[in-house]
Amino acid sequence: MSETRSALVIDDERDIRELLVMTLGRMGLRCDTASSLADARNQLARNRYDLCLTDMRLPDGSGIDLIAEITQKFPNTPVAMITAFGNVEDAVEALKAGAFDFVSKPVELAVLRDLVRHALELNEPQPPAADAVASRLYGQSPAMTTLRQTIGKVARSQAPVYIAGESGVGKELVARTIHAEGGRAAGPFVPVNCGAIPSELMESEFFGHKKGSFTGAHADKPGLFQSADGGTLFLDEVAELPLAMQVKLLRAIQEKSIRPVGANAEVTVDVRILSATHKDLAPMVADGRFRQDLYYRINVIELRVPPLRERREDLPGLCRKILDRLSASLDRPAPTLGDDALEALQQYAFPGNVRELENILERALALADGDTLGADDLSLPRLAVAPAQPAPPQTPQSAAAANGIDPRTVDPRDTATSALPSYIEEIERAAIQHALQENRYNKTRTAAALGITFRALRYKLKKLGID
Repeated sequence: MSETRSALVIDDERDIRELLVMTLGRMGLRCDTASSLADARNQLARNRYDLCLTDMRLPDGSGIDLIAEITQKFPNTPVAMITAFGNVEDAVEALKAGAFDFVSKPVELAVLRDLVRHALELNEPQPPAADAVASRLYGQSPAMTTLRQTIGKVARSQAPVYIAGESGVGKELVARTIHAEGGRAAGPFVPVNCGAIPSELMESEFFGHKKGSFTGAHADKPGLFQSADGGTLFLDEVAELPLAMQVKLLRAIQEKSIRPVGANAEVTVDVRILSATHKDLAPMVADGRFRQDLYYRINVIELRVPPLRERREDLPGLCRKILDRLSASLDRPAPTLGDDALEALQQYAFPGNVRELENILERALALADGDTLGADDLSLPRLAVAPAQPAPPQTPQSAAAANGIDPRTVDPRDTATSALPSYIEEIERAAIQHALQENRYNKTRTAAALGITFRALRYKLKKLGID
């Protein structure tokens, strides 16, 4: 780190100021101090700083106000909050006001050094990989332009980000972009699907374990938090965490430390938390299936990724990029997309969003013969237009009237049985498609959710023409 870097430390306790100045000085920073908001404002008016650290409660006001001022007037200066131990509300309020991060009293020097290191890395040039990841968030629509701008802002923070969006919109890609554009880009990015870990193994998977701590623990094993140390831990499908694990996860996030299974001491970890789910967490909090305190802790900043149907103007360019990428991997020229194919895609509802679009184009690329993909090559599912409730079954009388027959002459018993099967098929089709979407098109999980065997599901998919 450069000797010319500087920091402003704001705290009304002399001991805290001296500890922070000593620690930052050993890291090569020149430090100024202030004991009040007024002192801090005077210092900021005269000098420019690479980092600010401020206490929450000062003699003449709140550190939250100072954070808001620095964020507005000096957007390139990271500011971190010093909070009372375990005071989650203050920490969350500071992060929402624009704080880069927070550190709890009594200050742990290892945590402080990690915070300072990441803060100073924010204004350093980022590796080229960041551009490569961000370029995959394609789209010129207003929704995607806004999303990219917001990602650029949140990438400069250490605040937890909750990424909301339907299945297949690209939530993990958004998380990877936040990581790649921030000060942790050189550190690991560790994604984990919370719904894929058996509940009995969760604590060991997240926090690691010591040799001999349970049957089968033949060696020490680092957990996901330790694997992500210095980088980002992405909790995908966070709604699937059982309540018991939610409590332990909350503590790990708050205290920035974990205790491996079978260990006697806690281990400090330096991890930024990003989370995502296609479910709506608010009603889950309301009915007690998701802890409110954890919800507020991971949802400091919410980022909504728009579904494909809300940015249809991006479809032509998005299709070109996907086809170029897929064709390059096959070492063949990219085909063009016919007008009829593009029109069919524009009319399609895309319940699986960008992931489904990639699957459709990959299948078409593999099966098509010519250099142009037509609508028939796409093999779009039957329910191509935006989802709607299945139409009510025709009564014998309405069917007769539609065919020019006097409905009074029709016996309902003659045609009721012919209307019923088609109505049941539509209900089945809608239920299966909804279950597929809810389970990210995993057929094994879809069958379990529907309460049928995998073989039965496969039969239904073929019978109902669902691809």
